[in-house]
Amino acid sequence: MDKILFILLREYLTRVKKKSFIIMSFVGPILMAALFIVPVWLATMEDDEKFSVAVLDESQQFYKSLTNTETYTFTFLPEGKISELKKTYFESGYNAVLNIPKDIENPNQKLTLYSDQQIKLSVQSYITQSIEKEIERLRMNEKGIDVKMLDSIEADLNINTIVWTAEGDENESSTELSMAIGFVFALIIYMFIFMYGAQVMRGVMEEKTGRIVEIIISSVKPFQLMMGKILGIALVALTQFLLWIVLTLAIVMTANVLIISNSQSSPSSEMFQNTTPANPDVEKMLENSDSNAANFMKIVYNLPFGMILFSFIFFFIGGYLLYASLFAAIGGAVDNETDVQQFMLPITIPLILSIVLAQTIIQNPHGSVAFWFSIFPFTSPVIMIIRVGFGVPWWEMALSMFLLIITFIGTTWVAAKIYRTGILLYGKKVTYKELWKWLRY
Repeated sequence: MDKILFILLREYLTRVKKKSFIIMSFVGPILMAALFIVPVWLATMEDDEKFSVAVLDESQQFYKSLTNTETYTFTFLPEGKISELKKTYFESGYNAVLNIPKDIENPNQKLTLYSDQQIKLSVQSYITQSIEKEIERLRMNEKGIDVKMLDSIEADLNINTIVWTAEGDENESSTELSMAIGFVFALIIYMFIFMYGAQVMRGVMEEKTGRIVEIIISSVKPFQLMMGKILGIALVALTQFLLWIVLTLAIVMTANVLIISNSQSSPSSEMFQNTTPANPDVEKMLENSDSNAANFMKIVYNLPFGMILFSFIFFFIGGYLLYASLFAAIGGAVDNETDVQQFMLPITIPLILSIVLAQTIIQNPHGSVAFWFSIFPFTSPVIMIIRVGFGVPWWEMALSMFLLIITFIGTTWVAAKIYRTGILLYGKKVTYKELWKWLRY
């Protein structure tokens, strides 16, 4: 045990002190935080960009429907022709020219938007929706339909999902939130198993090809060397993962505070705040957003975070130990990168398959496919963590964990047999038949 601990500390300290580890410990959180920050920042940047449109309305019916916003400005021209506007367009300062034909209500007619560049979809969507609503209002007036009465009878339904517990409690839930948490955690487990499992394999290969292992084996047993490497690199993975989580949260929270403070201090936000009370629709929207935010926080509070966190740590460590032992066996059996491929594929297929099936599992987390793949030890580290957010019976969780532990013990035994024999072999091409012989020694 002392020798395993010594090898563990050596592997841990050697890798933690590497420049690559230190750099990735800080670059990784920045990249992960950028996935959350950049879209928000770009959205605020786009909101500040003004887009002015000159409108040539031949029907003279839509001057009220195309209203100015913080981003879009519409200027209705009294008269003119497109050919004349084309000549003065580049000196006019407009970003686009919108032509509304006289008989736009005819299904065969279309709006035409002229510009010197490709128009972004948000502008096209805003214009078409505004015109469509006005055409619908005009048609309803022609038919003698009261628009206000029609609006008052419109139904706007939202489904509220409630989970009943065995104790009789009722907890609000969110399928979307459970999907997001499960998929993100599954992706993290998948990524770290590949990253650090490959490190185990390459570490063994480097010591083998450099003949360092011959000296090490004279002092420790092959099994002790293998377990020390696996556990030492596991601690490296956990250390880097915790650093990523802490630093990413710190960066995201700081960036959000800066973005919110900048948006609140901008002139456009002040203008919006000053005009908000005058618009009852906006007031209603803000009230609904506050209510939705409160409901969201309530749903987050109701999530079984203790169970999710425990499951994540268990399957994170269990999945890594399972695959790392197999990666160590491959590293001990081969001595060049060419021979690695034939042994890597059969081992990694279940792991890749679990990510491929993630979408299917999310759609039906309680189906038979989800059940069997969350029980199968080679796919359970990824599949089970996807299901946990949706609620998994305790016996299924216990069975999955038990089978994962038993399988890890079995793969460690197999890996130790292969590792012990192959660690001192050089220059020999290893086949599956040869591996079977080693297991029988």
